[in-house]
Amino acid sequence: MTVSRRIRLTAAVLVVAALGLGRVLETRRLAVALPRDPSAQPQTRLDAERMLLDLQILASDRFQGRATDTPGGAMAAQMVGTRFSELELSRFGDRFEQPFSFVHRSIRALWRRNRPFSKTYTDARNVVGYVPGTVLPNDFIVVSAHFDHLGVIGGEVYHGADDNASGTAALLALAAYVRSHPLRRSIVFAAFDAEELGLRGSHAFVEALPFPLEHFLLNINVDMIGRSDDGRLFVSGVRYTPALSSIVESVARTSKVPIHMGHDRSMWVTGLIDDWTGASDHSSFHDLGVPFLYFGVEDHADVHQPTDTWDRIDSSFYAASAETVLSALLAADHQ
Repeated sequence: MTVSRRIRLTAAVLVVAALGLGRVLETRRLAVALPRDPSAQPQTRLDAERMLLDLQILASDRFQGRATDTPGGAMAAQMVGTRFSELELSRFGDRFEQPFSFVHRSIRALWRRNRPFSKTYTDARNVVGYVPGTVLPNDFIVVSAHFDHLGVIGGEVYHGADDNASGTAALLALAAYVRSHPLRRSIVFAAFDAEELGLRGSHAFVEALPFPLEHFLLNINVDMIGRSDDGRLFVSGVRYTPALSSIVESVARTSKVPIHMGHDRSMWVTGLIDDWTGASDHSSFHDLGVPFLYFGVEDHADVHQPTDTWDRIDSSFYAASAETVLSALLAADHQ
């Protein structure tokens, strides 16, 4: 064996060993839930029944999987906009819907027949409203969730109940609560389109940010909180902004579901365990340097499958997760 070959082999062994060790350590870290107070009495503040009904509607066959630039996607945007109007949220401009267009390039076209490499989407739209703050109205916290999903593929509807009808319905419930109980700071509710096509909706939002960046305090992003195989709700983003740890820890103490922090470290450090930093719309805000808290669950078998249907949602877990997000929002507003 030559010296150069021996060096390459040694380097490969060291890399594999480092990845293995990183994976063991990260798995142990992710497995530890934040402390809970057994004597705490969690509050019920959101309309869980209405929230579950909204999820069921969004994930129904009528919406045909809510793909971007389709009638089903437009219906989902209209539903969110109608609810914002009924709640009398404030607008940036003259309407809640914010249209945008983009060109999507699909690498899958290289091996799938009859699939174009490039496709222009001309009728995408975000839906954005806000509740002005009572004390610091020029400071903004953005609560976000994407309403789009995969649509119809091969004649099958990809319903997207957990991904992300769950987050969208929770967004509506949170908006209803804040509208009835205005917070100190202005709270923006942003329902994004085209997340599944590369976070296009949140990119469009930040490119035309409706308020000064220096007054953008925090993004709370909600994507897949409707069920969990092991009953765990994860919060990502604290690694980038350690000051947020006090918020998450205080919320965890009274949460009905176990709260775990993580999935925000490089995969090369964690032995290829998923890093969610770029996994959803919070990534667009992170790129601007805005702190974020991302609430979600680890993938289950129905993610991006036609079987992600509303009847597989765990209603108790879902309601508790949405309440936890609300607690985080209230804590952030008072920080």
